[in-house]
Amino acid sequence: MSSSINLSLTDELRQYIDSNCGDGGFYSTPSEFLRDILRKKKDRQEAAALRDGVLQEYQDLIAGRTVEFTGDLRASLNTFDQLERPTV
Repeated sequence: MSSSINLSLTDELRQYIDSNCGDGGFYSTPSEFLRDILRKKKDRQEAAALRDGVLQEYQDLIAGRTVEFTGDLRASLNTFDQLERPTV
């Protein structure tokens, strides 16, 4: 589903968009340019959230907050839930 949005831009931002679109630019239209920027920002935010999760797991590992997996996922999750975790 696509929809439209109207933006108010400074002259400087409009010139920047225009310089990246059309004959001399990589993008055909300003919409294509802005969609790409927004997708990349979304990807960076998702990657940052993933990195934060991995870092938290490393901290848990270093602090000894681990559970040996015995093949029973439910039991392992219950054991893990009972571990004391730091409050943030």
